[in-house]
Amino acid sequence: MEVDDLIVIVDFGMGNLKSIQKALADLNVDVQISGNPSMIEQSERLILPGVGAFTDGMRNLRSLGLDKTICDLVLNKKRPILGICLGMQLLATKGTEGGETAGLDILPGEVVRLENGSAEERIPHVGWNEVAIVRQAALFAQIPDKSDFYFVHSYHLKPYDERNIVGTTRYCGHFVSAINSGNVWGVQFHPEKSGPLGKLLLKNFITC
Repeated sequence: MEVDDLIVIVDFGMGNLKSIQKALADLNVDVQISGNPSMIEQSERLILPGVGAFTDGMRNLRSLGLDKTICDLVLNKKRPILGICLGMQLLATKGTEGGETAGLDILPGEVVRLENGSAEERIPHVGWNEVAIVRQAALFAQIPDKSDFYFVHSYHLKPYDERNIVGTTRYCGHFVSAINSGNVWGVQFHPEKSGPLGKLLLKNFITC
């Protein structure tokens, strides 16, 4: 497979950047890691990773001037973006971790804490879990329904428009684990840590 478009993994100081880059390395794609707005503006596709708290993530994006760059590319120029874990959450309208904080507002919704229903449901939610596909989407092409992916999180995104939901996961009730609206994609799990199916999902993103 050959992809000529430049793909940029956004570096805002919070994410498994090298792990994602390594997962894409043998797909013969041009992948760069950058926190430079000028470099990011040249990209044809963006990956927004993230590990940590919503408030810290937005603070870092704003301090680097990346919030405006990302919003312009995605909302105005319609560049495809994939948010991973915290990166997916930052696409929301707001987050509640550490107090209410405005997000990028690319995917309307809010990020709230998981609520466990029993002592067996520990928070953070860590480990492998199934993703039930509720709407066919290019991101999950050739990926079987209820496949396992790797999660590490305490918060989840609740979209205002449920039509954007692609996949859900049973834990603390149900939470949205994959989402899509036009050129915007998000997954709560870590594809770069999810073996062959995670790698296939990344391949699907760079070719859809």
